[in-house]
Amino acid sequence: MRTGEPLPSVGDVLAALDTGLWHWDTATGLVTVDAVAARLLGLPGEQATLTEAQVRARLHPVDWNEITGVVQLAVAEGTLAEVRIRIMDDQNRVVRVVRSRSKPSYDRSRKAYVLTGFLQEVTEPTPGTPAGRSAVTGDWRRSREAFLLDAGRALAEARSTQEVLRVAANLSMPGFSPDGLAVFGVEGDQLTIIGHHGHEPGADNPFYMPLETDYPAAEVVRTGRAVYLSSPEQYKARYPLTWPLAQRFGRQSWAFLPLTASGRTMGAWLAAFAYPVAFTPDERSVLTTVARMLAQALSRAGTAESERALTDGLQRSMMPKLGPGIPGMSVAARYVPTGGGLQVGGDWYDIIPLPGGTSPKSGGGRFALVIGDVQGHDVRAAGLMGQLRIALRAYASEGHRPDAVLSRASRFLHGIGETDPSDLRFATCLYAEVDPATGVLEVARAGHPEPVIRMADATVLTRPTAGGLPLGIDPDADYPTTRIVLESGETMMLCTDGLIETGGHDLDSGWQRLRTILEEHKGTQEELADALVQAVHGPSSHHTTGPLADRREDDIAVLLLSREGEGCGCGAEDTERPPVRRTMLTVAQAEPERVAVARHQLRELLHDWSSPDQVDSAVLLLSEMLTNVLVHTETDALLLAEVTDGSEGRRIRVEVTDAGDDLPHLRRPGELASSGRGLVLVQLLAHAWGVDPRGRGKSIWFELYEQKNGDGPG
Repeated sequence: MRTGEPLPSVGDVLAALDTGLWHWDTATGLVTVDAVAARLLGLPGEQATLTEAQVRARLHPVDWNEITGVVQLAVAEGTLAEVRIRIMDDQNRVVRVVRSRSKPSYDRSRKAYVLTGFLQEVTEPTPGTPAGRSAVTGDWRRSREAFLLDAGRALAEARSTQEVLRVAANLSMPGFSPDGLAVFGVEGDQLTIIGHHGHEPGADNPFYMPLETDYPAAEVVRTGRAVYLSSPEQYKARYPLTWPLAQRFGRQSWAFLPLTASGRTMGAWLAAFAYPVAFTPDERSVLTTVARMLAQALSRAGTAESERALTDGLQRSMMPKLGPGIPGMSVAARYVPTGGGLQVGGDWYDIIPLPGGTSPKSGGGRFALVIGDVQGHDVRAAGLMGQLRIALRAYASEGHRPDAVLSRASRFLHGIGETDPSDLRFATCLYAEVDPATGVLEVARAGHPEPVIRMADATVLTRPTAGGLPLGIDPDADYPTTRIVLESGETMMLCTDGLIETGGHDLDSGWQRLRTILEEHKGTQEELADALVQAVHGPSSHHTTGPLADRREDDIAVLLLSREGEGCGCGAEDTERPPVRRTMLTVAQAEPERVAVARHQLRELLHDWSSPDQVDSAVLLLSEMLTNVLVHTETDALLLAEVTDGSEGRRIRVEVTDAGDDLPHLRRPGELASSGRGLVLVQLLAHAWGVDPRGRGKSIWFELYEQKNGDGPG
């Protein structure tokens, strides 16, 4: 070409280089190609406008799918879209491989991509070479897909920021694994390092860099676009001021990618390589996908950690700290939220010093134990729980009796519900006033599970107590009080229904699971509390699922109150061995159904008695004695059953006391008589029996001595 002659047209130049032009608008679905591009696609060598279907028929189907991902990646990064494409003939044979480079853009108004680029034939690379790896087919593609699936699953399962960083550090990318990683975060206008891998200790401490610094990670956070540096020379040329920060690590290539979640760039991810990396479209696609998954995982972990910090603080503020210091007694407690994502719900426990004595932790005065469960597992339940706990503390501190405390609390909760009728709630509660000196407990119960007594020899009894409706249902409800005596070496367990029913159990099957733990446990009180929670919430609970497998889990709250003595596991042992077992129960004239409860209590007391016949005899005699009081007097009956050890073995003594004046006496009932057989049975089946006047009233008792061979009465 001579000087001064005009330059040839772009089309002539590209034709001379055997390079074709094409234009694709996804909104219209049309692709315009010049003559060279048409020939390279296996069509007649003339300019044409084709449909997407016509073009797609000439391309390998895998490569067609690859084009979509490369175009989206290029638009996101603001870079060129480059991809190798296999051209197919009518018999689905590869006739040539072409390279396509284009500058895509996205039209938001039409929601369409617009691409203009060129096609040029290239030589098919040899499999296994770097060029071959950059192709869009082969084993590397399958390895990439498998890697992304594994990485996505691992990041989705990470529950904390440290777990996410640990997963990121162990990612092994197919063919180009980095040996140095760093995750940058943003605090105000400062760039910080959240975590790193592959750098010497202290590389990130301290690390605070203004976002305006000429540093790749800072630029990524500012612009939201990735930065790829394939060589040290490229790094030094683009970022001369901060090049010394990277130079000392001896890396050869770097990729800085934005961590974007919910449309906000929350930081940057650095992947550094010890060897040169070209950052082909496939490699950039993998890195971008990992960065997106990493950002989502960090966002989830950060949200979860914030929620845990909030709810842990709320839980600590609402749950008392139960420590040692109650003379003669000790308390252990556990709270486990299990009903959902919210880590605090409607369950609570409390220990309240009562007026009329010093603090139970400093001087042995009376105190109250409270455990309860507000309906629901949400913020509303947690709020009501806090209000109800404060109200109970206030009523107890005023010196009210247990029945009055619960009555006032029920009226208080009902009043809250009246202000918001659309969200009425109730609460179950058990309130126990404790006298450490005597072991006497005054218990009032509002729809809550019964207390459980673990005796000194690990015999476990459910202690029946009178109760009323749950709090908040009836503002005028009554809550009768039941007196319980906690003997030396005994432990009382109070719990919410979550401890019983978690794992798909009902009240019966769940109680049997807990009873086994209580009877077999040999450790301390604190270890017993842990064992109870682990039995229903730990790994072993998966082996004891109940019949209601679809039942939603609930919060768990448990309180253990032990009176020091042999067998309590609270660190102090009595010098004198206490009675092995004892149970007391009142059967009122208006409650004849409690005779069945008394029989059940006696059977539980004699659960390991060697002679089943003697157990049946004891239950029969007890039933006769209680029925005699209800039929022939107008007073209530008080049952006291006690198992003691003696030099000749164990004995059971059952005593029924009433306030009636008439003493029972033996009679000879006729064949058709409807009464008079009670004392006859006592005389026949008991080893010893008697009737003792008690001032106002009387007491009838019998004793059975454990017979291992079945000889003797019973």
